[in-house]
Amino acid sequence: MTFRVENVVTSGVFRLDGGEWDVDNNVWIVGDDSEVYIIDAAHDAEAIAQAVGNRTVKGIIATHGHNDHVDAAPLLSKLVDAPVHLHPGDDMLWYDANPTEKFVEMEDAQVFRVAGTDLKVLSTPGHSPGSVVLYAEEAGELFSGDTLFQGGPGATGRSYSSFETIIDSLQKRVLDLPAETLVRTGHGDHTTIGDEAPHLEEWIKRGH
Repeated sequence: MTFRVENVVTSGVFRLDGGEWDVDNNVWIVGDDSEVYIIDAAHDAEAIAQAVGNRTVKGIIATHGHNDHVDAAPLLSKLVDAPVHLHPGDDMLWYDANPTEKFVEMEDAQVFRVAGTDLKVLSTPGHSPGSVVLYAEEAGELFSGDTLFQGGPGATGRSYSSFETIIDSLQKRVLDLPAETLVRTGHGDHTTIGDEAPHLEEWIKRGH
């Protein structure tokens, strides 16, 4: 079967540094009619499991460890019988959200294969130390988590984040991908590399 991307939008609360924000998250289900990976288990494990149906889940991949991207991961892991993968740079965020739960460490350049398509892990620290993007080169798709949005990089004004680091990650890992690459973000509308890359200098001047 051919590789395809499905979107489930879930709603909940993002908590960090003593603050709380209501957010809508994009959960991405990628694969075919028989097997999938889930990218970012946000807020509602039952809704995500329902969207998967009876397909085999090869794994749950977290683009980073903020609670709004992993709060549903432990329950979802049990519902679909699949491990959770996270970059160890975000272990403190994971254990803050899920104190008694474990995850499988993933690393830069690791490849997850589904429906004949490779999802390559690209380490992109900045929004958080362990932030990654997932690049499906054959499909022309990038799953950017909170590293890149329509209109600029993810927020860096909170604990464990750095604007200089996220700009460095975007310059070295993301913005030189093919212009037609579709960017599937952690929140909000998708975009393309070609739409975002020309604005890098504006973001640097903006400074956040």
